[in-house]
Amino acid sequence: MAKTPVYFLSHGGPNIMYDHEHPAYHKLGEIGREITTKVKPRAVVVFSAHWQAGRDTVEVNTAEITDLIYEYVWWCPVCGCFYGFPNHYYEEKYPNVGSREVADKVLGALKEAGIKAEGVKRGLDHGVWASFKCAFEPEKNPLNVPVVQVSLFKNEDPIQHYRLGQAVARLREENILIIVSGMAVHNLRDMQFTWGDPRPLPYTVSFDEALKDAVTTAPAEREKAMAELLKRGDARQAHPFFDHLLPIHVGAGAAGEDVGRRLWTLKEGSMSWAQYRFGEVANTSSL
Repeated sequence: MAKTPVYFLSHGGPNIMYDHEHPAYHKLGEIGREITTKVKPRAVVVFSAHWQAGRDTVEVNTAEITDLIYEYVWWCPVCGCFYGFPNHYYEEKYPNVGSREVADKVLGALKEAGIKAEGVKRGLDHGVWASFKCAFEPEKNPLNVPVVQVSLFKNEDPIQHYRLGQAVARLREENILIIVSGMAVHNLRDMQFTWGDPRPLPYTVSFDEALKDAVTTAPAEREKAMAELLKRGDARQAHPFFDHLLPIHVGAGAAGEDVGRRLWTLKEGSMSWAQYRFGEVANTSSL
């Protein structure tokens, strides 16, 4: 059986679920349809920017029934305060089930690679379910396979996260799809300077293109290129914290010898919505 590809989704905030005119909403939907109609995985293993476990320990969700975690807040660009979203954001539903069998496969792969790993019971955070609700709209394009979420490390080491991806790469040979969810450029604080103006800030442009160059580097050189991203002068502008960048390091590690490709990007203010795929899908045209 051919290996499944690996996808990196720029997920944005939960408001993207309601902004059906936004180009990113449509692109996530296109990627979701590619997955359900062409990849057709038997399960999904997903890493999100919003779950970090220990400095040297990874956690794997072993729950068969998973609730949703509503951990998001809204940052006001005028006063700098954090507020909750409207009430209906906290009533959102996304139908999903976990899989102890797949979770055990992940735990086994991590332990074989010498990575400390623990099984826990946890809900899905919005880095997963909000992006999945756009990609796999429950009524129009349901995913209908188990979803097992895995944490990142609670550190900013790109090599350690690349190794994390390498450790779970073999799952792709069992028709298990790996999705990593973060953001190509993610600076919430600078939204105050771009409010109502979609033109990208200079670092949004420069880092978004540097990320493309690193991801599309030949696989033999990709690990080094990805690590060098964090040393760039614009890296801390594009990502004041690297939690939304490190998922793509996991994805690049899981990709092995498969080439990375940017499917689409939108540079918008202090954010970039770039979406990536490692590996090819049979009979797939450009998105």
